[in-house]
Amino acid sequence: MQKISQLFETASNVIQSLTDNQKNPLHVGEAMACWTYLSFVNNIITYEEVGLNTTTDPGVIELYQDALATARSHKKQMSEFMRKEGVSLPNAPEDKPQSDPNAIPIGAKFTDNELANTLMINFVVAADMCAASASQSLRTDLGLMFLKFQTEKLSLGFKAKEIMQKKGWLKVPPFYQPPGAPNTKS
Repeated sequence: MQKISQLFETASNVIQSLTDNQKNPLHVGEAMACWTYLSFVNNIITYEEVGLNTTTDPGVIELYQDALATARSHKKQMSEFMRKEGVSLPNAPEDKPQSDPNAIPIGAKFTDNELANTLMINFVVAADMCAASASQSLRTDLGLMFLKFQTEKLSLGFKAKEIMQKKGWLKVPPFYQPPGAPNTKS
């Protein structure tokens, strides 16, 4: 993930050098995008804390720790940005205390497969949300922040995909064979 972050940082510096960096006030769509993304991140942090309290799989734990660190970083950056711009912050749930995953009955907790797949859905939703917000932002600084967030979520998605493929958890839709195409199965 470090190399992708460095690549983004370099691209961001180039983009900023090519713009006038004029900082008009946020328009209503930009303010709403910030509020919506921060609200999403606040709630996904809770889910990630619960996931860490649920699993004992080392790969899933590492994935959840990385996801939680990224979400907390996004929360901090977006909160600081919104405060500076005078945008009210959404309410956030309380942090979950740590607990022993082995103390939770089997039927009352998600499986590692379910945890990984749901986290992957979070990455997809967050990346889509960030892409839409970046494309609708007139402010370069905000657009670049959303692009950075998108890049970080995509990086986590690639890591999750590797773990899920290795464990056999990746959900793959049926392959599409267009009518009239030669049969490639032997």
